[in-house]
Amino acid sequence: MPTQKPRARRKKVTALSTGLTAPETAADRLPDLDELAGEVTGDGGAVLARYRDPVGGKPLLLAALPIDRVEPTPYQRDASEPHVKRLMGVVEKIGLFLDPIIVIRKDDGYWTPNGNHRLQALKKLGFRAITALLVPDPDVAFKILALNTEKAHNLREKSLETIRMARALAKTSDATEESFAFEFEQPSFLTLGIGYEERPRFSGGAYQSILRKTDEFLDVPIAKALKERERRGKRILKLDDAVSGIVEKLKAKGLTSPYLRAFVVARVNYTRFSKAPSIDFDEALDKITASAQKFNVERIRQEDVAKTGGGPDDAE
Repeated sequence: MPTQKPRARRKKVTALSTGLTAPETAADRLPDLDELAGEVTGDGGAVLARYRDPVGGKPLLLAALPIDRVEPTPYQRDASEPHVKRLMGVVEKIGLFLDPIIVIRKDDGYWTPNGNHRLQALKKLGFRAITALLVPDPDVAFKILALNTEKAHNLREKSLETIRMARALAKTSDATEESFAFEFEQPSFLTLGIGYEERPRFSGGAYQSILRKTDEFLDVPIAKALKERERRGKRILKLDDAVSGIVEKLKAKGLTSPYLRAFVVARVNYTRFSKAPSIDFDEALDKITASAQKFNVERIRQEDVAKTGGGPDDAE
């Protein structure tokens, strides 16, 4: 049985001891950015400033870009129309745009990994330019989950973005899935992403407790890992079929609750009682699916369901 890794403690730092000083952020002309600055100008944009990031010291550009040259990264979530409308109202009310988006240059345009809602708001309002922090490192495009600050992701959005990123990375990288742990955040997002792709109304949150114990990042090339994710996703969907059948039988008995699916999964999920830091995925799914297939709905009463805690089935 694998042992649990000790949790690293954050080292205490002395105040005012880390990173660049304010004058150091603009210490020189940063000639390394000349080519990128020239491309911005050639694209019809304007370089507003060059500076070094005070945290990592990396050179960055602050630029005004033609808005029709900027698009969201293709693997991120769809924009929320209500959120876009709220941002439009704020921009119209204050008459200012004070939160530059982050972009990388891609082909003859720009991708933003974290500013799609702000971008769509300005596009819908008819503006011609948008201010952006232009990062020379194209890998920033895959830092969607870490960078996003404008609207919290729900589980469905995180899972779909993560599996899309994995597919994009598999086309250009031979690195292992495990090496992208920062970008993907949790291995369960990859497995659940398969489920959400096949079933948009899939209640993936009901299976998070199982996957936290059984899923892990794979130490194999990302393309090979994707095949395993497909297999694991299908196993979760098979379990979901069994759970859905039980839920329908409970409803037919007259049992009502927004927690029915969570209740059923909790009843069949033996891993919640395990103190082991991890459990073999297939071993767990075999046992849990078998328990679901033998589930006796006649023994369940309304008061049993009423004791269930947690979020409702569709709380993502």
